[in-house]
Amino acid sequence: MDPDVTPPSRSLRVLVAGATGYIGRRLVDELVAAGHEVRCVARTPRKLDGEPWRDRVEVVQGDVLDPESTAAACVGIDAVYYLVHSIGADEDWEERDRRAASNVRDAAAAAGVRQIIYLGGLGDDNGTSLSPHLSSRHDVGAVLRSGPVPVTELRAAVIIGSGSASFEMLRYLVEVLPIMTTPRWVETRVQPIGVQDVLRYLVGVLLEPAAVGRTLEIGGADVLTYHRMMDLYAEEAGLRRRIIIPVPVLTPRLSSLWVGLVTPVPADLARPLIDSLVNEVVVRDDAIRRIVPFEPIDARESIRRALTRVRDLDVATRWTDAELFGRTPADPMPNDPSWSGGVVFADHQRVEGEADAAALFAEVTRLGGERGWLVGNWLWSIRGVLDLVFGGVGMRRGRRHPTELRVGDVVDFWRVEAVESDRLLRLRAEMRLPGEAWLEWEITPTERGARLDQRARFQPRGLWGRAYWYGVAPFHRFIFRPLARRLVREATGARAGVRAA
Repeated sequence: MDPDVTPPSRSLRVLVAGATGYIGRRLVDELVAAGHEVRCVARTPRKLDGEPWRDRVEVVQGDVLDPESTAAACVGIDAVYYLVHSIGADEDWEERDRRAASNVRDAAAAAGVRQIIYLGGLGDDNGTSLSPHLSSRHDVGAVLRSGPVPVTELRAAVIIGSGSASFEMLRYLVEVLPIMTTPRWVETRVQPIGVQDVLRYLVGVLLEPAAVGRTLEIGGADVLTYHRMMDLYAEEAGLRRRIIIPVPVLTPRLSSLWVGLVTPVPADLARPLIDSLVNEVVVRDDAIRRIVPFEPIDARESIRRALTRVRDLDVATRWTDAELFGRTPADPMPNDPSWSGGVVFADHQRVEGEADAAALFAEVTRLGGERGWLVGNWLWSIRGVLDLVFGGVGMRRGRRHPTELRVGDVVDFWRVEAVESDRLLRLRAEMRLPGEAWLEWEITPTERGARLDQRARFQPRGLWGRAYWYGVAPFHRFIFRPLARRLVREATGARAGVRAA
């Protein structure tokens, strides 16, 4: 918990909707440390199994789009944190957001909840040119306020923190491109806020009488342009000053496609972020400073802290953690893998070695990210580029931690679907495919050491799915068999090194 967050005078029963997301996971940690009884509602509860606070909270399975499970989650709750939203990946995302908010509004009213706390987006309600994303954020707030439960809506602009989508977009643009041609929105004024200050405000308004029933704007200590934020990042990262050339022809759509190619943030997620930067998002009313009194940090300090976390491998959450309902990520399955039944193509490699199961599992769980894939990295990179070209996530998302994995973590264009220590790791593909794909490693102890069973599975969708499998199958011989052997060899070498030491 942040030492500057003042614990409340008594414990409250709090529901966090969106606990698997970037802000949600961190907020739960703060609430638990403050002494509250926390219930988390998640579509895939196993995503929270690896959290350090997991044994101190109640986790229930539910979906805010399902009125029944939402109602059950709200029973016995004093306050609800609403941190769930779509991101505009399909045509009906705005209507889905409103429906989810109305479900929570009605469930909270029926359960006698005393407060709903919602994290929305800055922007002038009287303006006529709000981006679709910001407009939807405001609509959700209005839906929540239309019920009898008092709502506290906190509105923020760019959130800077290790692993946030805004920070990752800023980081990669500045680090990858010494010279940038940019759209005019880089000169729009914004008031960024550090993630730690967002958490202070979220905790601070919990059943605070002066905050109940109010819309409050939150921001950091300074107002600046996105151009200036790039300059600050370069200075804090020890890079040469970047040359930024604004041009009038880059539309938000073209900008998002460019961001999708250069950064880990896919184009369909970058688009609403960029759309929001077209609007000036600055705090006009600082009433929150009197309700939750502390001095927020400035953009430079926010960037410095985020960079320190990244360098120290201390990134608690990433934007890739979020369950973005309505999109089609490869959500982890709680029980059997999805290939149970139906046509499935497979590549199965079995290799035995002298390494023990723990050493072999450690090698498997280090794949991806900066380390790469040990074999055929150039082929993996080409596949990532092709995925970007067709609107997918590509390879740039990397991973949260170089050696640790938990259910729901991202590994390049895969997501962890199952992980069992020293025994099993299963990844599910999030790349653009005419079907569904998994990559799994199962480890079995033997008398000599351990056996590795590596399985690549593909469940095709229609004729194109079958054509895809047969088209890429020739390349598998350059990747999968050598990869299984290399993993066993690396683990055997690591074990020998331990014995020698």
